[in-house]
Amino acid sequence: MASRRTMLAAALASATAAALPAGPASAQSTAAYAMAYFKESPDETDDSYALHLAVSDDGLDWTPLNQNAPVATPTAGTRGLRDPFIIRKQTGGFTVLATDLRGRVFNLNNQYLHVWDSADLTGFTGYRRVRLHDMPTHTWAPTAFWDPSRNRYGVVYSAHNGTRDVLMVNYTADFTDMGGPQVYFDAGANILDGDVLAHGGNFYLAYKHLDNGNLYVARSTTGAPGSYTTITGGLRQGGAIEAPILVKSNAGDTFWLWGDSFAPSNAVFYAWRSSNIDSDSWTALNLRDYTAPISAKHAGIIPVTAAERDAMVQRWGAPQWIRLKSHNFPDRFVRHAGNLARIDPYPMEPPADQRWRLVAGLADAAGVSFESVNFPGRYLRHANYAVRLDANDGTSQFAQDATFHRTAGLADAAWASFRSHNLPDRYVRHSGYALRVDPIADAGGRADATFRITS
Repeated sequence: MASRRTMLAAALASATAAALPAGPASAQSTAAYAMAYFKESPDETDDSYALHLAVSDDGLDWTPLNQNAPVATPTAGTRGLRDPFIIRKQTGGFTVLATDLRGRVFNLNNQYLHVWDSADLTGFTGYRRVRLHDMPTHTWAPTAFWDPSRNRYGVVYSAHNGTRDVLMVNYTADFTDMGGPQVYFDAGANILDGDVLAHGGNFYLAYKHLDNGNLYVARSTTGAPGSYTTITGGLRQGGAIEAPILVKSNAGDTFWLWGDSFAPSNAVFYAWRSSNIDSDSWTALNLRDYTAPISAKHAGIIPVTAAERDAMVQRWGAPQWIRLKSHNFPDRFVRHAGNLARIDPYPMEPPADQRWRLVAGLADAAGVSFESVNFPGRYLRHANYAVRLDANDGTSQFAQDATFHRTAGLADAAWASFRSHNLPDRYVRHSGYALRVDPIADAGGRADATFRITS
């Protein structure tokens, strides 16, 4: 919570961004992270096959930029993208790669990728489609890494080699002349979604095993095609998982492995942590520990400098809304449904039901009120102790009922709780998933009354 507040305050207070350093990431002091993603929601109401960006201080709690709207949209091919990935170039700046695919009906014979260049992720230039091969197969989920032995970038992607699904690679100096394709990793079984992380002189490849649905990590001392050996057992959370992302923390030898739930109806990111990437020791994170952007799918994550993060927030804007995550049911967020407030599992339809404008309290500016984003002028208020979404009728009673005082979280001081303005012995809590204002007398009640303010 504190890191996100610090990040937004620093970024929004800056009138101009500091000069951005050029060169490879290893030559810079990275202090934050950027995420690229596209969007899907269960009933397709929030689908967006375009480039979206988010930033994070700690690599776990993510702030979507541009109000979670696109920052770039393909104009050729299918005019849509999936699976965006950002790489920092050795000469400075970034390149964005993405699958040339729009929607949920997969084109099995597309040999192209979308590509953009960017100086600092505040704008995108040089849009082009590049062809990687002429095989009658797909070109999915591109990622890239720098191979110093070749003085080239390796672009890794999923394709079918005529026998099974494998990871292919093309080597390029400029992401325009893509070179020829070759098999990068063949596990002897169908695999998908490769992501390479270079660390400590080794190369680590995360991938999805299609036959058993698990994620794995393999290691190579050279990063060359055909040189990887799998070093982990299968990892999975949820019913189905794909799109592994390997990320090294900016602070010390902590590594994260992210995975994306396969089905849009359960569009949830899962994560593991390890202090030793060479081990088969990955600990699953609780959903309480991290929050991905609304409707985000198949992301790419890259470390960035503090100046780059601030420039991105200044250019694209931080959200004008918040979400409230339940402390003891961290897969659930506060939303309105039928004019009642409740906590429901994420993802939900419509996604906007969980977005709130946190405004000065209607009855006391020292407090807060919660205005619905998709029903402006309607606020959360208590009536007969139940929390409802009602239109502001301008009365003093409504203003008092709709005003709450934020306190340190009753179950976790890093989170938040909300005390009723006119019933100060009562706090907003969930009971049977419905929101109420109740006196809090035990540990269960304190957990029910604790929420994370996130976006």
